[in-house]
Amino acid sequence: MRGRIVGAGVAVLLTTGCGAEAAEPVAVPPPAPIAVDVAAASSGGACRLLDFGVIEQHAGVRFDVAAASETGDSHTCVVRAEQATLPELTLIVTEASIDAATFTTDVVPEKAGKVTGLGQKAYRRTLSAKGAFGPVAEVGWLATEGRLATLRYTTPADTAKADADKLTDALVALAKQLDIRAI
Repeated sequence: MRGRIVGAGVAVLLTTGCGAEAAEPVAVPPPAPIAVDVAAASSGGACRLLDFGVIEQHAGVRFDVAAASETGDSHTCVVRAEQATLPELTLIVTEASIDAATFTTDVVPEKAGKVTGLGQKAYRRTLSAKGAFGPVAEVGWLATEGRLATLRYTTPADTAKADADKLTDALVALAKQLDIRAI
């Protein structure tokens, strides 16, 4: 019974013109853009080893753009924040057939500090600012299966060298999380 009364009421409203009134068009705002958090790994190559969230945990900076490159036996990944050139984090993994003694003699830069608990041998150093770039924090290591790896964090020009020195601690912790055999 209720259904008939409601149906009759709707029919009366429609026939009296209430449903036929001309309505002004209502402007609907366009939908907000959807931000999609794409993983660094989606860029392939050495980027498969990096995760933006893990980098942020260690370095304190949120990166959201990654690009990979491969040349011969070297695999490279560069990560940046979308709207900024610096800071920039670079991971380079190269196939090599050297031992720990050769790594120490031929690869470890002068005045580099030793790192323990990372690969077979590892070093850390901070390079001075140069041109438009600030100081660079670097960690390099000889991993198992004859792979050389380097993490380099290039800071903006106004960064103090002491701050870049502190970043080497963060890079060592990040490097210990990477399984470079996965390339």
